[in-house]
Amino acid sequence: MEQGYILINKGDNVVTLLRDFEKGERINVSELGIEFTLLDNVEFGHKVAIRLIRNGEKVIKYGESIGSSTKEILPGEHVHIQNTVSDRGRGDQ
Repeated sequence: MEQGYILINKGDNVVTLLRDFEKGERINVSELGIEFTLLDNVEFGHKVAIRLIRNGEKVIKYGESIGSSTKEILPGEHVHIQNTVSDRGRGDQ
């Protein structure tokens, strides 16, 4: 059965989706024993939180920090520009 996501590193707090998902669908991240319900419609290639990400916490994808949360992000929530900011390439910091 297709998992529908990519998890590279067990320390990640997001997964990348391999297809479009609809709000209410369940994802089972069997490698970590985590299961959650999607809180948003999320398109292919986008990220979803698999754990609670606190405001200001690093967003970890593929074992690397890709930015910081700008608000608390719940498991199953779409992780994108509405709730994160990049820590790389910013001219204001």
